[in-house]
Amino acid sequence: MELKRVVVTGLGAITPLGRSVDETWTNLVNGVSGAAPIAQFDAAKFKTRFACEVKNYDAKEYFDRKEVRKLDIYAQYGIIAADQAIADANLGSEDIDANEVGVIWGTGIGGIKTFLDEATDFAKGDGTPRLSPFFIPKMIADICPGHISMKHGFRGPNFGTVSACASSTNAIGEAYNLIRLGKANAFVTGGSEAAINEAGVGGFNAMQALSTRNDDPTTASRPFDKGRDGFVMGEGGVSLILEEYEHAKARGAKIYCEIVGAGMTADAHHLTAPHPEGLGAKRVMANALKDNNIDPTEVDYINVHGTSTPLGDIAETKAIKEVFGDHAFKLNISSTKSMTGHLLGAAGAIESMACILAIKNGIVPPTINHFEDDPEIDNELNFTFDKAQERPVKVALSNTFGFGGHNASVVFKAL
Repeated sequence: MELKRVVVTGLGAITPLGRSVDETWTNLVNGVSGAAPIAQFDAAKFKTRFACEVKNYDAKEYFDRKEVRKLDIYAQYGIIAADQAIADANLGSEDIDANEVGVIWGTGIGGIKTFLDEATDFAKGDGTPRLSPFFIPKMIADICPGHISMKHGFRGPNFGTVSACASSTNAIGEAYNLIRLGKANAFVTGGSEAAINEAGVGGFNAMQALSTRNDDPTTASRPFDKGRDGFVMGEGGVSLILEEYEHAKARGAKIYCEIVGAGMTADAHHLTAPHPEGLGAKRVMANALKDNNIDPTEVDYINVHGTSTPLGDIAETKAIKEVFGDHAFKLNISSTKSMTGHLLGAAGAIESMACILAIKNGIVPPTINHFEDDPEIDNELNFTFDKAQERPVKVALSNTFGFGGHNASVVFKAL
């Protein structure tokens, strides 16, 4: 069968760098760090006492009191981002067939704050199970796409994807594939995460996964730098509207770019560490490019997974050199996690947005906080260190890799 073309017609964001797409993008281009001491709980006794939080967030600005009782913060972020993207794409207009619009949403952890609060309250009690009737529907990882569909009346395919840090890239890839196959006209997709709490920070600290650079949070996320010591946790939500090309054209929708590839692989190697030679990363990028026969030399920009962990950054650069050969030294690479922190299950969504806006604006956002070259990384590669670079971007690729060996990549192209 002939596969349909898929385009991006809407974006929405609430992130550590802003409450909108424009604010987030401006701060990305300007190299602003979203890291600061944790405000959501007293982290004084934790190894890591900082994160990239959504600043001064008050749920009552977006939801009434009854809604707040029913929504974990990860779902709140998701609904806010989706509302923005739906408005941006004018997807809620009366001429849209709601039966042909679906929602696929990614989160790595889901309602961990709700779980923590309920478990804490239970432990403080006398053993009588006085739990909220909203406990389960607030916590489960699929509830955010459910809320989005109920709010907007979208009755197409609806589910959540959970693949750790690759979750929202998998969501985007699934939405892309279902539209290509004619299963829906459009999807609200993306991801959200809100794990900056005692359980989230404490759990990642126990794994020694987080940076402990408490004396200088804004420079703690250092992808590809010799002094990197772990990732910085981020939070927020980002949404993309994917739409069948002819459907978007027929209704006069604004089109940001086309999505032309999605790859998914597994390392089958280790619980948390990447394959040391980047084999899964190599295959996932190659598979994503193969979807529409994109030659590696066509790629102008890669938004890398680039978490600022000792092993991950090395493995990913090896994979890039394997896939792109000599062209690896001609394209731009950057890790926007150096500014946003790692949004875990929402990382793929915010980094896909960065790729889309790089294409739209002809600007590659930087990798900030580079102080010393790592001899184990080929620093002849252009990591776009410290300052954004203006250049035409016709094809951009986004990588995300998750605990469990999950790898996902998506490819965007100027129309």
